[in-house]
Amino acid sequence: MSLEYFHVDVFSRTPYGGNSLPVFPDASGLTAEQMLRLTQELRHFEAIFLEPTHQANRVRARVFDAFEELPFAGHPVIGAGATLHATSGCAEPQTWQIELPGKVVSVTTEQAEYGFTGWLDQGTPDFLGMVTERDLFARTFDLRSDDLHPDLPLEIVSTGLRYLILPVKEGALEGARIRNDITDLLHRVNAQFAVLFDAATLEIRHWNNDGLIEDIATGSAAGTIGAYCLKHGLVQGSELFILNQGRFTGRPSTLRVQPVGTHHIVQSVKVGGDVVLIGRGTLQVVP
Repeated sequence: MSLEYFHVDVFSRTPYGGNSLPVFPDASGLTAEQMLRLTQELRHFEAIFLEPTHQANRVRARVFDAFEELPFAGHPVIGAGATLHATSGCAEPQTWQIELPGKVVSVTTEQAEYGFTGWLDQGTPDFLGMVTERDLFARTFDLRSDDLHPDLPLEIVSTGLRYLILPVKEGALEGARIRNDITDLLHRVNAQFAVLFDAATLEIRHWNNDGLIEDIATGSAAGTIGAYCLKHGLVQGSELFILNQGRFTGRPSTLRVQPVGTHHIVQSVKVGGDVVLIGRGTLQVVP
């Protein structure tokens, strides 16, 4: 059995920028164990495996990182939409329905001179509560309590993954790091991951919970940031803003974010970005 895949870079117009991703357009018949092994072998941050359906522009999808399957992810879904568009032969904009294990999302793609643009509608966000242990979580990221933004709360927000958002003062991102695995600490407050957010410069940082790998461009986190910004009056409803990430990894990335609704009711969040097709390949041996 051989298996075709595509290599794309998401949230960048420049090849070998943004967040890299392998997309398997037809992974029918693969088990979760095989998908995890393939993700670990290719050593990207995440990989996405698609299975065609009988409906036009609709596929089932599973996303893995190097450790486990994820119920939702941003840059893999946008990269998958661009890959589907590239292989469809269609010149006009397309909308794709992506069936993930926990939800169905839509991605709208359009051809561009450098590749594609994609917009992912992450749906209605869930606000899951404030976290009051500011000193504890500041120390978790090797920061001081006064490095946190004095007027913005620590809050857990989800558009598919539960992120603890830690707003920081301008300049505090440079000194942040995770020294010890924070998984258990996050679970105590009903979060899965954490993201640091500099509201002054609209920049974020996010790591694996063990702190060993920093993510380049995190679409799922960007969705929660969009919802947070609208709720707390940092942006207006339907206002599009640019979120920056990846500077500290040497792959600066641009994420477009557009929350919809009001400060009182956030109806949905869209996250968009550019996608560049790098190449394609065939695995001759499948685990």
